[in-house]
Amino acid sequence: MTSSPLTFGIYPLSVAGTPFGLAAGPDDDYKKIQLALQDLRGNSKKLFPRNYLIYTKEWEAKMFANADRYLESNLLGDLTIGCGDWTHTQEPDIELVNWLDFIRKVINKYGSHLASLQITNEPNLSFMEGSRSYIMQALVEGVIAAKKEAQLLNLPIKIGFGSVPESPASVPHFWGNLSKSGSPTFIHSVDFVGHNFYVDVFEDQPLDLKEIPVSVEHTLRDLRENLTTVGIPASVAIRVTENGWPTGKNPVANIERSYERQSAVLETVIRTIYKLRIELNISHYELFGLRDADSSKDDLFHQYGIMRDDYSPKPAYNTFKQLIQEMGL
Repeated sequence: MTSSPLTFGIYPLSVAGTPFGLAAGPDDDYKKIQLALQDLRGNSKKLFPRNYLIYTKEWEAKMFANADRYLESNLLGDLTIGCGDWTHTQEPDIELVNWLDFIRKVINKYGSHLASLQITNEPNLSFMEGSRSYIMQALVEGVIAAKKEAQLLNLPIKIGFGSVPESPASVPHFWGNLSKSGSPTFIHSVDFVGHNFYVDVFEDQPLDLKEIPVSVEHTLRDLRENLTTVGIPASVAIRVTENGWPTGKNPVANIERSYERQSAVLETVIRTIYKLRIELNISHYELFGLRDADSSKDDLFHQYGIMRDDYSPKPAYNTFKQLIQEMGL
C-alpha cells in the first residue's frame, strides 16, 4: 500500500462530446463494462465510474432516464451535471430556478449512490459551456444549492465544479470573474475542483515524451494559482477529471497516433500527477475513457478508449490496470 494514494476513476461509456456534437458508434454493452471495471480495479482497489448529465429544460426527462440506466448498471459514482446545449446557437437563457431544482432532484433521487457531484464540466471553455452568458451564475448558485441539499439530507457527497486550462480557447478573465461572483458561502461549498486537460492531443506537432511531464506540471500549477486568486484554499483538492490520449489521426497535423504511444503517454501523465499529488493536493485521476466510440473511424474523437469498441483491450488497458494496482486507493 502506498502512502497518499490516488483515487482512480474512468468514463465507462462510449459517446464522446465534441465541438461539433457527439461522437458515437456501437451501443454500450453494460455487462462488458462491468467486467472491464472489475478487472481494472482487481480485488482490492477502487475505480469510480464518472458519468455526465447535461441539463436543458427540454432534456430533463431524458437525463433522468439516463441516470436511471446508470443506477441500474452500478455506474453512479462520480457524476457531473453539465449546463446547456452548446451546439445550439439560439439556445435561450437558462431558467435558474429550474436548473437549481434539477440539481436538487438529482441529489434526492440518486445521492445515496454518489461519491461526488460536479456542477458544470467545462465552464471556462469558450465553445462549450463557457459560451453561455449565464454560466457563471449557474456555476456559483449550482454549487451552493448542491452543497445545501447534500447537507440537508445528511449525504457525504463531495461537491465541486469543473474547469479547463487557460488557452486561446478558454474564456478570458474567467478566474478573476469567478472571484468577483463568488462569496464565502460559495467557497465553503467547494470540496474539489475538477480539471479536464489533454496533453499532446491537439497540438500541431507531437510532444517528445520527455516534454510531457513539464506540460502536466505547468497545467496543474497554473490551476492551483488560479484557485488561490479565487480564494479557494490549498486544502480544497484538485481532481484530474478528464484526461486521455486518443489513437487514430490528429485532425490538424494528420499524424497517425499509435496504440503503443497511447500507453506510453498515459503512463507518463499519471506518474507525473502521482509525483505532484501531495504538493498540489491532487486526490483523483479519472481517465477518458474506457472504450472507443467507433474504432472504425480514424478521427481521434472516436478513439479515446483504452479498449476498442468491441471491448478488446489496447496496450494502454493493461498499463492503466497496473497503475491502479501500484498507485490506487
